[in-house]
Amino acid sequence: MTGTWWIVFNVFVLLILALDLGVFHRKAHEVKTKEALVWTGVWVTLALIFCLLIYLGVVGGYDPVHRGEAALTFLTGYLVEQSLSVDNIFVIALIFKYFRIPAMYQHRVLFWGILGALVMRAIMIVAGVALINQFHWIIYLFGGILIYSAIKMWRSEEQHLEIEHNPVLKLVRKFFPVSPSLEGQNFFTRLPTGVKAATPLFVVLVFVEWTDLVFAVDSIPAILAISKDTFIVYTSNVMAILGLRSMYFALSGILHKFHLLHYGLAIILGFVGTKMVLADVIKIDTRISLAVIFAVLATSVIASLKWPKKEVEVPEEKADDVTAPPAA
Repeated sequence: MTGTWWIVFNVFVLLILALDLGVFHRKAHEVKTKEALVWTGVWVTLALIFCLLIYLGVVGGYDPVHRGEAALTFLTGYLVEQSLSVDNIFVIALIFKYFRIPAMYQHRVLFWGILGALVMRAIMIVAGVALINQFHWIIYLFGGILIYSAIKMWRSEEQHLEIEHNPVLKLVRKFFPVSPSLEGQNFFTRLPTGVKAATPLFVVLVFVEWTDLVFAVDSIPAILAISKDTFIVYTSNVMAILGLRSMYFALSGILHKFHLLHYGLAIILGFVGTKMVLADVIKIDTRISLAVIFAVLATSVIASLKWPKKEVEVPEEKADDVTAPPAA
């Protein structure tokens, strides 16, 4: 694999991100469900076209013998990352709700959050592949992490997020005072005293980056269980992350309907973790992996809709103002 394809792919990603923020979302506005669904379709279509180009030999420079396997591996990795991103959406929704971020500013936070996530994921993927190639036993560690995460996810009924006592919030407060209110879509402002301060929007951005880093601990080993080809792992991961924003706006309001989905995600994590641990004993064909992952996702979604969860009305409590500047 030559470095040319890495350059071409990253230039393509930067170009579409620039178009996204500079043209299509230049003005802050609330992303409606219809718009979000259209953009979700656009990102999924781009991923499928990219997969097709790999299969045809246009992208990646794979020889005719390995093109089909490379395309199938890309599609499997993309599906794994896309499905695990759903769990990330739950947490992002909790963060926005806790900090009372208006819908019109959420896209800006997610844009910069995902840009940072791309950099972090690239570093983790390259490091992960290098470690596996250098120390073969690392695959057992990664597989164990996935199986442990699967057990944790299976036992967890719903996502919980500790905000006030989270070290991320304490870290932000350590370096910046935090303004008591939003300043439009700005991440920084100046207090009446002239001191530069972070806005609550910046605090939320840091939280989004932090949660993505936490979820990457699961998703990176999961996708490395599918393939050790750095280009395939990286591109499938990136294409899935690019669609995360639109998927958030499309699904955030109806995620509660898929109450059995976390069981499906737990099974997927357990499956790829077991596949990783047994890699030296049993070789599971990529087609089988793709079929299992798709079947589990479809079953958990259909089951959630067929047997909906009974809604329990709970009085809403007002969150503490955690964005106010700390006392001197």
